[in-house]
Amino acid sequence: MLAASAYLGLFLSAFFAATLLPLQSEAVLVALLLGGAHATWALLTVATAGNVLGSWVNWLLGRSLEHYRQRRWFPVSDARLQQAQTWYARYGRWSLLLSWMPVIGDPLTLVAGVMREPLWRFLLIVTLAKAARYAVLAAITLAWI
Repeated sequence: MLAASAYLGLFLSAFFAATLLPLQSEAVLVALLLGGAHATWALLTVATAGNVLGSWVNWLLGRSLEHYRQRRWFPVSDARLQQAQTWYARYGRWSLLLSWMPVIGDPLTLVAGVMREPLWRFLLIVTLAKAARYAVLAAITLAWI
């Protein structure tokens, strides 16, 4: 039962950290890795799955964002949204390899939805980026490198 709650906690922290909420999943992963009670591959898989699913939610929000652009409550100015779209158009889908980065990663996945990046390609690139980030974190934490 404790193992399941640890995995659920990691999944949820990774999921919400990938949305526009200011949460950190790395601390949860490091704590579980150092605890040594869970298989490293399982922790990496759960963290990656949660983080990618959270990014997918951003992508979905981006897909529907344009519809609400003229609303008064819309959280992003036209100029800021245009700037993000221009940046994404310039650097393209490969900029999603930066989706693991703090501050720019989550908005980048949202812009990918606005720019109508195909879901299969979005998921492939974002999964590579997020899995690599967690793998490097595990390698550093467990002194593999």
